[in-house]
Parts: sequence; C-alpha cells; structure tokens
Amino acid sequence: MKSEQKDMNMLQLILKAIRKISNFIYRFIGRDNITFIKIFPCKDLVELGTQYGGWVIPKSLLDSDSVVYCVGCGEDISFDVSLIEQIGCDIFGFDPTPRAIKYVKKVAHDNSKYHFYEVGLWDKDDILKFYAPKKSDHVSHSLLNLQRTSEYFEAKVRRLSTIMQEHNHKKIDLLKLDIEGAEYKVINSIIEDGLDIKILCVEYDECFNPLDNRYKLRIRQSVNKLLNAGFSLVCTQGNGNYTFVKI
Repeated sequence: MKSEQKDMNMLQLILKAIRKISNFIYRFIGRDNITFIKIFPCKDLVELGTQYGGWVIPKSLLDSDSVVYCVGCGEDISFDVSLIEQIGCDIFGFDPTPRAIKYVKKVAHDNSKYHFYEVGLWDKDDILKFYAPKKSDHVSHSLLNLQRTSEYFEAKVRRLSTIMQEHNHKKIDLLKLDIEGAEYKVINSIIEDGLDIKILCVEYDECFNPLDNRYKLRIRQSVNKLLNAGFSLVCTQGNGNYTFVKI
C-alpha cells in the first residue's frame, strides 16, 4: 500500500510539472491553453481583487461614470469593491444564492455605490433550480448542475437585456460572469440581442467541473462566438477566467 501511495504521489508531481511547463509554453507563444486561441493583451491590464476572486481588466477603459455588472458574487466581492475604490463607479451585483445574499448584505450594506439584486442570469425570464455544490463549504450553485447533485433551491432568473431595460442602461462598460455553467446561454443571448458591452470577464466553470470530455470544445465554440461578434481576447488567467474587450 505504501509503495502504491508513493507511486501515486510521484505521478501527481509529474502531472503537475507537465501542466506548469505546458502553461509556460502557451504563455510564451501567446495562446490560451484551453482553446489555443491567440491572446492580444492590452498595455494597461491590471488585476483587481483577491487571488480567489480577482480579475484582470484594462483599467483605463473605465471611469467613474462606467456601468458595471458583476454577476455571481459568492462570498468574495473583492473585485467589485476594488473597482469602487479605484475607479469610483457604481457596481450592480447579482446573485440569488442564499449564502451569497447574506455575505453581500454583511460586507456591502453601507456602500452607497454597491447595488445588489437577488436574481440570477439566464437566457430568459423564469424561475429555475440552482443545484448545490458537492462540498458543503462551497457556495456556488449551478443551473446546469455541473457537480451532479440533488439538492437545490429555486430562484428568479432574467435575460440580461431584461435587466438592462429595468435599470434603463443602454450599455454596459464591464460585465463579469461567474455563473457556474450558465455563461454559454448568457453569452448566446448577448450576441443575439446585440448588447453594447465594452469589457467582458467570463469564468468558464467547466474547466473545473466538466459535464463530459467535450468541455474544451464547448469553451472554444463560445469564445469563437465572442470573437466573431467583435470581441478580442486580451487575457486568460489560467484558472478559467477570460477577459474580452470590444472597442
């Protein structure tokens, strides 16, 4: 048994080393290691927020009048708060998860520039099931049931164009999507509606919890849809986080 465990540990170390080398090679040639798509970085890219909840964005494209939607708050809104502190813009946060609601109300209840709504994002207006993660200490729930669990809660979801109409927003300067697999449907709706979005930050959650072995194809197809819609891929963080810019 000890010998088998030793072999397993050695295999894990080898695989980890291979991943590091692979990631280095892809960064060197300027391509994403999931989709193999070319990255065109901006000169003013900065990372805001914690290592867990942070995102890389072109900061100079935002100012105090920018409209920012952060969809999927969880229990880390460090990125949102950093935008308020450094840019001075208002943040519109969206998350129907009970624990996220409790967290945001505790952290941002006295921040006049943070506007929070207990609603999810989808490609239509509805009431849907959000499935729990496998680990009880994790907060993110999934409309796609990425982790194949049976526990869920039900909550309102809205199409992005509906939310924009409700807030009388003609454009969004920055949209962050961390929505546990729902990003595919939402991105399709953004393209279908021709929404005016300048910066788009997307976490493709199948990088961590793939539904099947075709997940890289789905991510690549989604990214290509955004490129065809006029977005440029300016950054990938190696953790499923992609930053796009449309100028």
